[in-house]
Amino acid sequence: MGARQGTTSRPEPAGGLAGRESEVGRVLDAIERGRGTPRALLVTGEAGSGKTSLLEVAAEHARVTGARVLRAQGFDGESEQSFAALHQLLLPLIPDAADLPGHLREVLETAFGLAPITRPAEPMLLRVAVLTLLAEASRRRPVVVIGDDVQLFDRDSLDVLGFVLRRFAAEPVTVLLAARGLTPPDPAVAHLPVLALGPLAVHAAARLLDAQPDSPTGRARSEILDRADGNPLAIIELCRSVRSGSPLGQVDGTLPQTQRIQEMFAAQLRALPAVTRRMLLYAAASSDQEDLRTLMSAAGVDADLSVWAAAEDAGLITITGRHVGFRHPLVRAGAYQGAPAHLRQRAHADLAAVHRDDPARQAWHLAAACIGQDESVAATLEDTAELVERRGGFYAAARALERSAECSPAPEDRARRYAKALRAANNAGDTFWVRELHAEVTALTEDRDLLGVAANGAGLALSMSGHQREAFQLLMGALEPDLPQDARTTLAVTAVLGAVAFQSGLPEVRRPLVPLLDAIETGAVSTPYSELVEDEAVDALRAVVLCEADPAGNAPALLSRTRRPSLLEPLTGIAEMIRLQTLGAVAWMADESDLCVDAFRRAFAVLRSYGAIGTGAIALSAMGSALIDVGRWAEADELLDEAATLAAVQKMKHIEVDVEALRVTLQALRGDLADAGIVTDPAWTAVNLEENTATHARLLRAAGTVAAAAGDHEAALRHFRRLFHQDGTPLHYFLSHRSIADLAAAARRTGRQAEVAPVVEAVRTALGPRTTTRMTLLLHHADALVGDPARAEHHFRLAVVNPAGDEWPLARAQARLHYAQWLRRRRRPLDARPILTSAMEAFSRLGGTVLADEARAELRASGVAAPPDGPDPLAELTAQQRRIVRLAAQGLGNREIGEKLQLSPRTIGSHLYQVYPKLGVSSRHQLRDVLGVL
Repeated sequence: MGARQGTTSRPEPAGGLAGRESEVGRVLDAIERGRGTPRALLVTGEAGSGKTSLLEVAAEHARVTGARVLRAQGFDGESEQSFAALHQLLLPLIPDAADLPGHLREVLETAFGLAPITRPAEPMLLRVAVLTLLAEASRRRPVVVIGDDVQLFDRDSLDVLGFVLRRFAAEPVTVLLAARGLTPPDPAVAHLPVLALGPLAVHAAARLLDAQPDSPTGRARSEILDRADGNPLAIIELCRSVRSGSPLGQVDGTLPQTQRIQEMFAAQLRALPAVTRRMLLYAAASSDQEDLRTLMSAAGVDADLSVWAAAEDAGLITITGRHVGFRHPLVRAGAYQGAPAHLRQRAHADLAAVHRDDPARQAWHLAAACIGQDESVAATLEDTAELVERRGGFYAAARALERSAECSPAPEDRARRYAKALRAANNAGDTFWVRELHAEVTALTEDRDLLGVAANGAGLALSMSGHQREAFQLLMGALEPDLPQDARTTLAVTAVLGAVAFQSGLPEVRRPLVPLLDAIETGAVSTPYSELVEDEAVDALRAVVLCEADPAGNAPALLSRTRRPSLLEPLTGIAEMIRLQTLGAVAWMADESDLCVDAFRRAFAVLRSYGAIGTGAIALSAMGSALIDVGRWAEADELLDEAATLAAVQKMKHIEVDVEALRVTLQALRGDLADAGIVTDPAWTAVNLEENTATHARLLRAAGTVAAAAGDHEAALRHFRRLFHQDGTPLHYFLSHRSIADLAAAARRTGRQAEVAPVVEAVRTALGPRTTTRMTLLLHHADALVGDPARAEHHFRLAVVNPAGDEWPLARAQARLHYAQWLRRRRRPLDARPILTSAMEAFSRLGGTVLADEARAELRASGVAAPPDGPDPLAELTAQQRRIVRLAAQGLGNREIGEKLQLSPRTIGSHLYQVYPKLGVSSRHQLRDVLGVL
């Protein structure tokens, strides 16, 4: 999120290289290290993966830094011409050949056709001539050799390059080659280190898509991300197609054609036999899970796999087991859209015919073959959606329902089905698609229940995007002047209003919550919210809204009520997800952090089984905060990685900023100040903080924690103080209070206790006499730091003795540290020592290096020869390497770690190879022993 401290002056990745930052870094490292020693790298990847763009960045960087760039581009037409690629590469150096010894100059000029052939060719002399020419050029200034599409280089040029690459000694020469495919294209370059460009991570693909002019939103955006499969060129071209007005997507999700796609693949497709082209059309028209037998049966051909052979030989498809896969997402688009419309329609009709025993797939293909509207197709698709949703596919259900609505002849059926599609899209977490479907519903009906369903989804989508006031107005419009007839629809809308109230922190949004709940009488009526049929789910949802209205007054009592046996019994399906989410939310606001973590963890497991976090996204920030509070920092890392990807893909702005603030907070607690730049980051302007005070509070806490870790206590005080207004009332009615001890600690460090003492008293008054255990401990801690000095020890003791405080190890250790410091400064070192030891051990277990060092220094000052720093084994590693090591120690493989950190498995392996010697281990199995309990 913006520039960080310590970044080098390297070029920013171009638009087509979004998500390739680590690969750009590796290429530029090769150039910079090549100044003293030879460096070589072979970049591999499928068409459109960014190889050429990566080489362009490298070439520009080399030129800017004063290197001489020699380039060659492989071409089909020159692949059989001897030394054609070598000629391109060395053409700028031909004038320098005059300084070579005569026999070397002659053989070089002869090979390039610049001199007549006077004697038989001597291959070894030519190799030595090229080696000498490059070595001499590099003595004047560094040389960077760049070759693109090396698989199209002529064999003679590759032989010479292979010879030269194996014999560079200390010349400042860097060689960067790129080849299509995933393996080296020729033995001559097979010995080079390989940098493989795989598909972009999902969040990086979303960033690239959003960087395109007039980037698509809603379902079109999701379809492009799905079908492009992380290929940068596919993303760019399909965005261009949508922008030009091409209709996006048949019902089966196939994508439109562009002129560039036609140019890329038309010749290859036209060269195939007619039967193979027909088979590719049927494969493109079907889903990825379709088996070969079904495809061939639909196309009316026998079981002879030779019909696919020409496409396999051309590298367009792969056949593994019983399935066919396209090697490039744009090949699929080209095979489908390159066929005439009547053949596409026939393919879908044939595929529907062979799926008589699979109503879901049959319905899709009937819809794709359907022209206009057909109620039978619409009804079948609606039934299919219900089946798919029960199987756990929110996204597929939403697509089926949207298509069902499009096929519906009657406006009332269209509105009803669009509303159901909106609910499914909302559960899938696609905020822009929800807003598009909301527009369809409101244009078709004035039915209060349907409008309530539509407002529910659209209001949550607006809230996720950071537009709290707009969400409030939309939701109240669905509730006024008359409530929906279905009480459970009213409850669902009110629940979203509660989420908006919490995120906004605005009193006018919280005010209607309790009156709305009082007006709801849930009876045995038909409802679109099947998950709210059970009274237990209704009661749980009511409890959350009451907590959001007044957490201090309601949360502890409601948690006790929520824990009664009838509400702890698991429900089924989405109702269980609702129960767990509400239990987690109530536990969080009641400061029962362990219960909160457990409930949310189980809720997210249910959501993942449906293929999407969806509406659970509103709980991600709370879950991340709770994990930090209870000391499960490695788990917090994983959750925040997942949340960051989800927020970037679905453009959930306030979630994205919340996650960044929590990440920075966690890094600062660990002593990693690389992200201190958050204070000036775009995070502060990504959403309107006046209507997103929860996000504002998280940002202020992050900035204060960073400042405190850096020793800038004046800045820490400034940030923490902004969590409260001048009169001591909180910026956010729940989150601000949880930083009261941090504020008091900063005030104590700066000698400004008198300024903060009234704020502490205001918090105590606001929370009342029956506050949570956690807040009681925090207030005692704060009072000890800034309150009456005569009662400081009394408050310190109350802050550290209650065993319930062990649930929050960081806050407990900080209270012990401050108490011990207070004791030592009153010449009571013997009393301070055991408390300091306990604090130091807690900070070390958590990984809070700065705080552990502070406790260790205090221990030494108290007269104890503190144990050797027992230095953090990860101290010498970069922040990224530390995260990789922690995940590897948990048993994750390179691919799993790469998916979490948006890096390639090869990059993960390279990092682990570099850190093993630093940690004194030789394999990943020893990492857990080195790190202990993470």
